[in-house]
Amino acid sequence: MKKLLILLVSAAALLFMSPAGAFAQGRFGVIGGMTLFNAERQSLNRSTMNRFHAGVTFQMKLPFGFSIQPALMYHVKGAKLGGVIQNTELNNTCDLTIGYLELPVSVQWGPDLLLFRPFLDVTPYIGCGLNNRMDAYIEHYLPRDPVRNDWSELNRFEYGLGLGVGIEIWKFQVIGRYNWNFGSLYAKDDASESDYSLVGMMREAFSSGHNLGGFTLTLSLLF
Repeated sequence: MKKLLILLVSAAALLFMSPAGAFAQGRFGVIGGMTLFNAERQSLNRSTMNRFHAGVTFQMKLPFGFSIQPALMYHVKGAKLGGVIQNTELNNTCDLTIGYLELPVSVQWGPDLLLFRPFLDVTPYIGCGLNNRMDAYIEHYLPRDPVRNDWSELNRFEYGLGLGVGIEIWKFQVIGRYNWNFGSLYAKDDASESDYSLVGMMREAFSSGHNLGGFTLTLSLLF
């Protein structure tokens, strides 16, 4: 974990502190917004979970309508899963949330129309999981205490790509973006916990190349 955190912070420092050239104009800002994520898997009952992201950013203006805008932020993602426990008729639901320290780099292009600037957005990102929580409920049973998953069961490191559109007016910027997380969130293929219903749901939703994905709406205030 320490190596991943050092990598993220070092990459952010290089992006924020490196000169963009004599033709570039830069300004710092703060960002925050809403995250609507779910499990990228169709075989389970699922619904979108609303979470949030917040952090700092730096915009570098480039010629021909281009700009680069890296950010360092805390991003909470999650999913609501549901299914029937194997060999029973009991319904099992599970809410999973994971908080990441994330480094997205937004590459934008759009014409400056004086009063506003519409733009297209491509954002690769990497992240490191800091915390996680799983709340489970089995039908006809009392809710169990929240579970902190062992990180040996989950992949702490994440990487992905976001595509979206945005608009910039004065010091404000709004971006709507769909995000794909690549790689499997669930790290193991064997049922290594005693609660097989939860392990089964985790494996079904997040192994074999499946991860969290969804929509983010981000507001930036640039100084």
